[in-house]
Amino acid sequence: MTGIYDICHAAGGMSKFEWERDPKRLGFILARYKFVAKMLEGKTNVLEVGCADGFCSRIVRQHVGRLTAIDVDARSILEAKARASKAWPIEFYCYDIVADGPMLGYDAVYALDVFEHIADEGRLLSNLRECAPVVVVGTPSLESQTHASELSRRGHVNCKSGQDLRRSMLAHWSNVFLFGMNDETLHTGFPPMAHYLLAVGVG
Repeated sequence: MTGIYDICHAAGGMSKFEWERDPKRLGFILARYKFVAKMLEGKTNVLEVGCADGFCSRIVRQHVGRLTAIDVDARSILEAKARASKAWPIEFYCYDIVADGPMLGYDAVYALDVFEHIADEGRLLSNLRECAPVVVVGTPSLESQTHASELSRRGHVNCKSGQDLRRSMLAHWSNVFLFGMNDETLHTGFPPMAHYLLAVGVG
């Protein structure tokens, strides 16, 4: 994980790294944030876990009352604060949700491209559940890893199939709704054919 952060920071930050390496992929990432924004629209107080440099966070901020965004990487948080916008105020903090525990008092929480990096998924999901009653988790599917680059696979220690992700989340939320994405296309089709998984946990 640290190696990937080092490469991204050397390129000028996470979003700039993606823009230079594979511009169209930035479009895929933005589409994931739009999904979260629509799922959480109207929520008063939302937490993002794993915001990186915060480039995409304002898409969610546009649809919710207040957004707090955290990441384990201090350099990413500095970049996020440096490019912060008064038009879209977001609170950025360096914080480890697994090691430091839950942050309480939120209406909803989301974590995109975090789950696959965490070996202790039980602790991650338990802490997310303590943060808020509603969660959106986004992660590359297990099936997608056959086609992933070495750089992408380097930090992916916990990719799952759709049904396995659903089972893991049902231990913490009463209802889990599973979606798939291929590029920017959202669907409810056959999970093994999804490149990316989005799961919404409620209740």
